[in-house]
Amino acid sequence: MTEIDRPGKIIAIHLNYLSRAEQRGRRPAAPSYFFKPASSVSGTDGTVERPAGTELLAFEGEIALIIGTPARRVSAADAWSHVASVTASNDLGLYDLRANDKGSNVRSKGGDGFTPIGPDLIDAASVDPAALRVRAWVNGELAQDDSTSGLLFPLPQLVADLSQHFTLEPGDVILAGTPAGSSVIVPGDVVEIEVDAPDAPGTPSSGRLRTTVTQGETPFDPALGSMPAVDDLQRAEAWGSREAAGLPPAEAKPTLSPELRAKLLEAPTAGLSSQLRKRGLHACFIDGLSANIAGAKIAGTAKTLRFVPAREDLFKSHGGGYNAQKRAFDAVDEGEIIVIEARGDASTGTLGDILALRAKTRGAAGVVTDGGVRDFDAVAEIGLPVFSKGAHPSVLGRKHVPWEFDVTIGCGGATVQPGDVIVGDGDGVIVIPAHLAEEVADAALAQEDEDAWIAEQVAAGHPVDGLFPMNAEWRARYDQRERACGALSERSETK
Repeated sequence: MTEIDRPGKIIAIHLNYLSRAEQRGRRPAAPSYFFKPASSVSGTDGTVERPAGTELLAFEGEIALIIGTPARRVSAADAWSHVASVTASNDLGLYDLRANDKGSNVRSKGGDGFTPIGPDLIDAASVDPAALRVRAWVNGELAQDDSTSGLLFPLPQLVADLSQHFTLEPGDVILAGTPAGSSVIVPGDVVEIEVDAPDAPGTPSSGRLRTTVTQGETPFDPALGSMPAVDDLQRAEAWGSREAAGLPPAEAKPTLSPELRAKLLEAPTAGLSSQLRKRGLHACFIDGLSANIAGAKIAGTAKTLRFVPAREDLFKSHGGGYNAQKRAFDAVDEGEIIVIEARGDASTGTLGDILALRAKTRGAAGVVTDGGVRDFDAVAEIGLPVFSKGAHPSVLGRKHVPWEFDVTIGCGGATVQPGDVIVGDGDGVIVIPAHLAEEVADAALAQEDEDAWIAEQVAAGHPVDGLFPMNAEWRARYDQRERACGALSERSETK
């Protein structure tokens, strides 16, 4: 066994394997990191304590890079030469504390013994960084098996990227992310991690890094800080899936069929709103918004995000880290429209170019906000349609605290629920209850055809009186025309 020195810094990446990204349903555009304290490092055949009052301790088999020579602003091509060794690591995490740390992972991944490393070192110069393998076993059963060919961000890129911001010093450790298969472990479980290079001469290996889970007896003190808290989202992510966590399947999100989406994109909001009015729905307008892209038309289902008025203590607890705004943009699905409640306050931004790019990459159909937009021109260049009250350069904390998403909100004077159908064009944005969308779209398109025929009659010199709206005589003429068109269509189909 090779002795692992106590590192000066431990830097871990949040998400880096394609298999894990697909499991989580989000793919980052760039790497993001967090620090782990040196005191979290533990031996190669030791124990880790699951604290009293917690349930979601999870293992993560990872490749650990150990820096050999100082690296500051190095290129990706030169970065690997600054890595002395690679070995195995277990990036243990306690999901019970994850939400309150908001992405920093200070407590959720910083506990004593939460970073076992070893046992043996592989000479980095002797292996291809794109051909390393990491495997994990729980109680002897294989749980993870992936290689660095499946990384979103190659190992040399991590070294080069981090060296842009601070000097990587000898002995510093970079944890390169975990693949799919990470899950919850309980007292008595034994986790083993191994890193090797299957195609390299001699098949160099780190050997098995073995950790046994024990049960802690000392509870956290509620007088000192926030307490462990879990919900079904944390359970599903800790176990790897809702099924593995013993949870019922999530309710399917309402979606638009391609055919219905096409109808809604063809039908103008003026016609759709008219049909809603005929059905007794008069409060369907999101008022005062305009599109950032001339001629933009959007149709999709609502994914809602709610901001509350700025308050310093609430922004401190809810504004930073992986807040509700970031989570909403990370979770938006293809064809959805993010609808933001900003209380009609146009004097601050509610999204900017980075979040717009994330929504665009995720396949969002657009964004609707009754507030302002930062980086207005850049967002338009990205090509994401955004209906808003206009541009504003300020950041989020000036007027808003990101509070929650996927809840009923009020936007521009209209109530919007998750799954409502949103349609926007040059006339504005409207909200359609999902169960009425098909009926309203068909009726609006039929009305459009009727209005087009009326326009032809007006253009031919007929007076509007009796024609718009049609009296019995004009209605009979229109119906006769429709029957004739239908008969002609049937004859064409039988030929």
